[in-house]
Amino acid sequence: MRSTVVRARVLRRLAAVAAVGAMLTALSGCTVPVDAVAGLSVSADGHLLGVMLVCGHHIDGATLYVADPDPDREVTAGAWTASHPLTEGVTTWPLDTPSAGWTTTTPLRPLAARTTYVLYGWTKDNSWSSTSVDFTLPDRTALRPGTVLYDRVTEDGESTVTVPLAEFKSTACDDD
Repeated sequence: MRSTVVRARVLRRLAAVAAVGAMLTALSGCTVPVDAVAGLSVSADGHLLGVMLVCGHHIDGATLYVADPDPDREVTAGAWTASHPLTEGVTTWPLDTPSAGWTTTTPLRPLAARTTYVLYGWTKDNSWSSTSVDFTLPDRTALRPGTVLYDRVTEDGESTVTVPLAEFKSTACDDD
């Protein structure tokens, strides 16, 4: 009888360990690795620019969406696909006008007051992504040519910052 009780306990423990292991495996596979940093800027003539700093692999495009606490209600406000994968380094493109090297798959919708937008980069095969940058119309209005708005990630958390383009290029990939 004792060996049956011990065997049952061992089997329950093994089942629990297997269930926890399966859950951890499932949860760890839910995100796409990040290896780029998305940002925003403006051109000298006031056009809103997407900015993508690829840190090592590649990014194929970018999507701008309206942030909503319910992911099923998020609306795409613009989407762009690069004509070739973006590799290590920084790339900018106008979000509101056609641009060489980019295909607009969803034209930029007019930006609305009291709305938060999110820009992020992705790959066609979901192998890599970028951090995202959240912004509102007042954030966009405060941008100046030669600066980049992006979400800086540090060990203390995330904060949205605006920095000179040169600083963005030299430090954003190091943020963690």
